[in-house]
Amino acid sequence: MRKSLILMLSIAMVALTVPAAAAPGNGNGPAPKYFVDESALPFDAFPGATAMWGVHNGAGYRIEVPGNWNGDLVMWAHGYRGTGPELTVDNHPLRPLLIALGYAWASSSYSRNDYDVATGVQDTHALAKRFNGLVGNPDKVYLTGVSMGGHITAVSIEQYPTAYDAALPACGVLGDFELFDYFLDFNVAAQQLGAGSSAFPVDPLEYIGLTVPGIKANLEAVPGSWPFVLNAKGENLKSLTELRSGGERPNFDEAWSFWNSIPSDAGPGNFLFGLGTSNGSIARSPGNTVDNADVVYQFDTDPTLTTEEQAFNAGVVRVTQDPQGRSPNGLAQVPPISGKISIPVLTMHNLGDLFVPVHNEIVYAERVAAQGNGDLLVQRAIRGVLHCDFTAAEFSAAFLDLVAWVELGIKPAGDDWLDPLAVADPDFGCAHTNGSHVLGTPCP
Repeated sequence: MRKSLILMLSIAMVALTVPAAAAPGNGNGPAPKYFVDESALPFDAFPGATAMWGVHNGAGYRIEVPGNWNGDLVMWAHGYRGTGPELTVDNHPLRPLLIALGYAWASSSYSRNDYDVATGVQDTHALAKRFNGLVGNPDKVYLTGVSMGGHITAVSIEQYPTAYDAALPACGVLGDFELFDYFLDFNVAAQQLGAGSSAFPVDPLEYIGLTVPGIKANLEAVPGSWPFVLNAKGENLKSLTELRSGGERPNFDEAWSFWNSIPSDAGPGNFLFGLGTSNGSIARSPGNTVDNADVVYQFDTDPTLTTEEQAFNAGVVRVTQDPQGRSPNGLAQVPPISGKISIPVLTMHNLGDLFVPVHNEIVYAERVAAQGNGDLLVQRAIRGVLHCDFTAAEFSAAFLDLVAWVELGIKPAGDDWLDPLAVADPDFGCAHTNGSHVLGTPCP
């Protein structure tokens, strides 16, 4: 637990090699025949604890109960696992802490892969009920999850408001479809600025092989300097991306360089471009889910549009979601998050994450506030650039603070994502960052 704990880094690395699979556009063909390799389920319990595993409703699961069980259960919702047929289970990343403190934990593989939030919500809830039969009814149930698992966590506490007592979604897709709109924003903006026109959808091979190299060449200051040294149009794309991903904030310069230079299947430096090769469809959604029809794109924070911004907004391609693309409620398709929470929720997010950017935290805070539930939400910014890059100290502190909130009524401290001036402050994110992070900007 003293070593840096990079949650979901392996899954983030999967996404780096197949970025289009994590975005809308997987198609709606026949689902693969999912399976659980039951020989991979067994694991060794910590001393004095009992390990359980099996398959329930088509999903693999693991459960661990300490000998001195305190009566509480911590559920784990994993992130995106790609589109392959094998369903896998991982242990809770806070397992040593949980077992030492007497908490039981349970983790499901879900019965489907792909970006299938509805299945994750249902299978996580089913496992919690399975725990009741195998072990006993817990006194309290905490729900924790990362990335897509954060989306699952946020939807779960709205769909099953009496099943969970508190939630900790980290690096989560808390803006639901806003994430996929952001992928669209980056790509149509890059096209418009770097190629003089924009289109959606695109032919993936032609886009990555021909269009993107031309975009980069037209946005860099000197040949080969993308993404580090940009011309005026390149700087406009960088600024637009910052504003569309969460606003001015520490760590963005490092984030821009990292996410636009890392290797991926789409080629070095093409990760964000690879997220724009979809046709807008996603698991369970029969039509296009992305939309920028009403977006006003800007290159700076001045709400008055410059002549250049006006020309850009007039020229960029506009995409409208299909009526059947987004379900307004329930567990059909990709479930939306309303912000209607009734239990304490504590979130964490890396400032420089451009895969699931902090815009998700802003959207979630707005929705929770609109429902009148702001007192039940605490959010924390962590200074790092990777996706789900939290140290053991940060993640442990978040969980223990959530427990103190539930058990003792002590509301934890957090950061204000709804104050743009606070977010832009050089000190933002320092209060809850504890340990080193890849490319994380040191606090002043």
